[in-house]
Amino acid sequence: MDMLEIDGSRGEGGGQMVRTSVAMSTVTGIPLHLTRIRENRPTNGLSRQHVAAVKAVARMAGSTVEGCTMGSGDLKFYPGTEQEYDIDVNISSAGSISLVLQAMLLAARNHTRRLTVDISGGTNVMWAPPIDSYSTLLFPMMRRMGINADVKIIDRGFYPQGGGRVIATLDPIGDITPLALDSLGELVQVRGICFCQRLADWIPEAMVKSCRQAFEPDIDVDIEVQRTEGDSRGAGLVLVAEYENGMLGSNALSARGQSPERSGKDAARDLISEMQSGATMDVHTADQLLPYMAMATGESSFNVSRISRHLLSQMDTLESFLDVKFGVERTNDVYRFTVTPGAKR
Repeated sequence: MDMLEIDGSRGEGGGQMVRTSVAMSTVTGIPLHLTRIRENRPTNGLSRQHVAAVKAVARMAGSTVEGCTMGSGDLKFYPGTEQEYDIDVNISSAGSISLVLQAMLLAARNHTRRLTVDISGGTNVMWAPPIDSYSTLLFPMMRRMGINADVKIIDRGFYPQGGGRVIATLDPIGDITPLALDSLGELVQVRGICFCQRLADWIPEAMVKSCRQAFEPDIDVDIEVQRTEGDSRGAGLVLVAEYENGMLGSNALSARGQSPERSGKDAARDLISEMQSGATMDVHTADQLLPYMAMATGESSFNVSRISRHLLSQMDTLESFLDVKFGVERTNDVYRFTVTPGAKR
């Protein structure tokens, strides 16, 4: 089979292209040559987290990899046909567990038995989805597509120490049900998780208070506070607005130099903005669900409030591997996406 050439600097040009490409290479059996990886980024080539993701995906199917080292700008991936079901992964830093897991779950599309992944690294780090958004938002949405995944947080890990550990499972994926999210329906509830590790109690309390105040007097927000012990310290908030037909989410991490009140307010305002926009899916969830929609049994549709470069890049990568057509049109203040598998035939 001919090797698929992908320019890793095009579009968003980040790590997502690497993760999605090796996962889809595994799913489709198409050998992959990635060049100019992250060439437009301040630090070029593969980071530790990207190396961990590629190696983990390779182990899942007995694939062969060339150029999978820190800083490498050129990668060749020859997908295997084996199926590993129990895998331990240590990112050995605060590298994002959720992003490595994202690639592994997608790569397990053809697995015929339950996959169990025991993975160590960062559970809640900047520029990556918090692991909590998987259990509260992403995985419930995947279940609507007939995909059953679960995650258990053993330890939380924050930047820079890491030290987090998660055990995730994925049942064999059969036919994938398309998602038609043209309307969210009525709001059911707004809920959240405020997590805090090795920080004073007033920090999560301030975060929760400012978040709730942003929704008053219209919406009562149910927030669970989780205090944990671990090697690293940090705090943050994950919010979900649950509707009859779907969900919208937002999140914020506490940061040095930013008050917890500000973090709580930011998470609330981001969610309120999504809720008022007419979107039926937040842009981060759309980004993560798009590959599954591209492999579904029929057409999916959803509205987003804005189009991220990540989303455009994801479309571009998926079109390289799959027979799928993406449509985008501006309607009122939102962008309506359609995902039609098998449209090119």
